[in-house]
Amino acid sequence: MIRRLIVSYVLLVGVALAAFTVPVAFTLTTQLRGDTVESVRREATTMALLLGDGDAPAREALARVAGAYADETPGTVEVVAADGAAVPPLPLPAHPADRAFTAALRDGRSTADWGSSFVWGPELVVTVPAHARPGATGPADGSGGGRIVGAVRIRYATAGLSDRLWRIWGFRAVLAVGVLAAAAGLGAIVARLLTKPLRELNAMASRFGDGDLTARSPVTGPRETQTLARTLNQGAERLDTLVAAQRIFVADASHQLRTPLTALRLSLDNIADGVDDEFVREDVEQATAEVVRMSRLVSGLLVLARAEAKASAPEPLALRELVEERLSVWRPAADERGVTITLTGDGGEGPRVLAGPGNLDQVLDNVLSNALEVSPDRGTITVRLEAAAGDETVLEVLDQGPGMSAAEQSRAFDRFWRGQGLTGRSGSGLGLAIVKQLVTDDGGTVALRDAPGGGLAVRIGLRTVPRPNGRGGAAISPRPAAPRSGG
Repeated sequence: MIRRLIVSYVLLVGVALAAFTVPVAFTLTTQLRGDTVESVRREATTMALLLGDGDAPAREALARVAGAYADETPGTVEVVAADGAAVPPLPLPAHPADRAFTAALRDGRSTADWGSSFVWGPELVVTVPAHARPGATGPADGSGGGRIVGAVRIRYATAGLSDRLWRIWGFRAVLAVGVLAAAAGLGAIVARLLTKPLRELNAMASRFGDGDLTARSPVTGPRETQTLARTLNQGAERLDTLVAAQRIFVADASHQLRTPLTALRLSLDNIADGVDDEFVREDVEQATAEVVRMSRLVSGLLVLARAEAKASAPEPLALRELVEERLSVWRPAADERGVTITLTGDGGEGPRVLAGPGNLDQVLDNVLSNALEVSPDRGTITVRLEAAAGDETVLEVLDQGPGMSAAEQSRAFDRFWRGQGLTGRSGSGLGLAIVKQLVTDDGGTVALRDAPGGGLAVRIGLRTVPRPNGRGGAAISPRPAAPRSGG
């Protein structure tokens, strides 16, 4: 938008300059042509008066005037008699019978030839007839009142006129370039001032989209921009209030639902310990299993509620360090079944990615839990890290379980959908839904595919923090996280 404003401002100034300077330059050029023709014609007419006297002293004076004129100006004088002969002591012109001399000697008509239809040629040629004077002393009117005794021609070189023409147009061109440059600079300043409120609104919207619900825009600029800023701020306040209410609900629900479920499970465990009847024990164990499943369902719903509330903004995290920490938590459970968990990918510190506090922990826990449940005994779970093209880092978890069909993969992220495998019997149907919600909230992607050799591969794409090495830009500084509510 700034560029368009600058271009529009420069174009407006350019049109104004063209409308003012071009007509003036054409007027000055036309005036220069007219003044030059009149000046040369006046000199030629003066010399024609001397030729019209007809006596030897007048011709001697004509020769002296012609010589002086050639010395003082870029013009040369040519004279021819009425019969086409030379007028001593002046030499005969090279072409005494051309059209200009013929028109002057036969018709008594003056002519001015610039030599070109575009501005002018290399020389201006002015030809005037010379009329005989009635007497030696009476003034000649030069209007054809007497017989034509000859013609005078002046060839005036236009090189000096061309220099003056270039100065006329060149000065205005340089002035126009300078004015346009100044207009561009002034336009940039004005454009930035005009768009500053819009940039502030965009910065506020960007922060708000990243989860910073405290972001507000200053109410500045024109009246329309101020109205827009107030509207956005009011909407942000309303949304912040709604999210805060949801956080309170999540905290209350966490306490109100988990506590009775825990108490119910403890009671069922106590009943099972004191019952000898196998049928009653079986019913108690079945009830306990349902309570456990309900607890997992409640936990999943609470996690989804927190994720949808976007309670925190993404922060830079060391991905490899976090993955190694979660794998160390899950390896004891895997060792009980002889399942091996391996981590592959680039060594070293690895990339830093953007994720909300605790989001990647929950994502890894859900994915590894599913992978461990479907993995056969003495199987292998592979966790792979790699830097993809652009600003994305890929975290991939591959298991050796039964996998999913294409139809199952298309529904796997639906809430409460459970597959036909081991997780379908014991899961809540929220694990992958939670994974997708958390990953997409952090600006990442998640997808499923068949693992090589069988099983399922969960591919998670995360936003990479640019490295401050001059190629990827400066590292992104983390924003302060918004307060989280938990139970």
